[in-house]
Amino acid sequence: MALNVETLSNLERRISISVPLQPLEAQIKQRLNQVARTAKFSGFRPGKAPMGLVNQHYGNQVRDEVYSAAVEKSFGEAVDEAKLRVAGFPNIQHKPFDAASETLEYTATFEVFPEVVLGDLSKVKIERPVLEVGEADVKKTLDVLVKQRVKFEPVKRAAKKGDRVNVTLKAFMDGEEVESTGDNGIDLVLGEAGRMSAFDDELIGGKTGATKKFDITYPEDHNPAQLAGKTVGYEVTFVSVSQPVLPEVDAEFAKSLGVEDGDVEKMKAEVAESLKQEVAKRVSAKLKEQVFQALVESADFDIPRILLETEINRMMQTTQQNLKQRGADLANIQLEPAMFEDQAKRSTKLRLLLGELINTNGLHANADQVRAMVDVFSQSFERPADVVTWYYADHKRLDEPAALATEENAVSWVLSQAKVTDKKVKFDDLMGNA
Repeated sequence: MALNVETLSNLERRISISVPLQPLEAQIKQRLNQVARTAKFSGFRPGKAPMGLVNQHYGNQVRDEVYSAAVEKSFGEAVDEAKLRVAGFPNIQHKPFDAASETLEYTATFEVFPEVVLGDLSKVKIERPVLEVGEADVKKTLDVLVKQRVKFEPVKRAAKKGDRVNVTLKAFMDGEEVESTGDNGIDLVLGEAGRMSAFDDELIGGKTGATKKFDITYPEDHNPAQLAGKTVGYEVTFVSVSQPVLPEVDAEFAKSLGVEDGDVEKMKAEVAESLKQEVAKRVSAKLKEQVFQALVESADFDIPRILLETEINRMMQTTQQNLKQRGADLANIQLEPAMFEDQAKRSTKLRLLLGELINTNGLHANADQVRAMVDVFSQSFERPADVVTWYYADHKRLDEPAALATEENAVSWVLSQAKVTDKKVKFDDLMGNA
């Protein structure tokens, strides 16, 4: 086998390969003999047809199969000999197989993986969020849990902020009705997020049976855009007004959170422990985010186009599936590859960097680390032991926990190299409640 390697660009290569055909003739003959044993022809018992007839019917097919296998094998040997790491599939071009005489000549154009060199991570600055869960945080969480279990009871007074009103509604634009609930009332909690405060302000003071008309002018940057800058007239009829009734933080409340004996102090301790676990997850996520960004910024190299296109396609498919699950009409949504290119570049670059970091420093997760990750997964289920058994029943199921554990090793390694400083943070800021 003769070969010649050309460098077309930083990552693109072309190999010209010449494969002698004589050694392949024996393979073709052997394959035809195998076919002849089972081939069926009219007038002949299986395996008794003349080789000339077998060759006439199957010769071209067998030759093409043998030549294709020779191309695949010789390409693999060529890139090994040239010490090239191929990214994606090669574009192979050759003359028709039946035109080959003494040699089979073809060219293979492909991309190679870039040389990935990590930057100086000792100069990277990373801030580790620090937060001690206190009584105030537990109380704030309990307040949220209490509000989630709110009940409403009808009242005869005028509506105020925090009340739930049931109303029928009509909306008008330019004098024409554009929306109506008909006779079906809708529930609105006055002051809740998701609506313009000006709308709820108009409903405060309304009483059961009353009707109120008012106009709302939406800002120019309002979402949805069809209302941006528009004035909408509303006609609202109050069907009922109900006030919130919050449950007491007592034994019954504790039982509703899974504390069987209703011990309120035990409930608070469990809430505190749950918060500590969530804080640890958030801190870990913040650190990982900073580490990944540091890795991406630390190195500069070209990304194989084939890997980038694969990642773009994956992102587009994921987005389409998510939109479909949300009930979106995909016929009216046009996704373009350019919309995902920047994100795909970052994720592909990060994947290459992590691979280099993990392989160079031997950071693949060991069995104990994988098991620890499986245990973490199992804790969110009612019967953790059954979940662990399920994972280990098929070792392919361990791929995900193994990958995450390995990723954690990589993050820890970078943190050991970087300049890490602690930074106190507020509970709401870390939890995203601000």
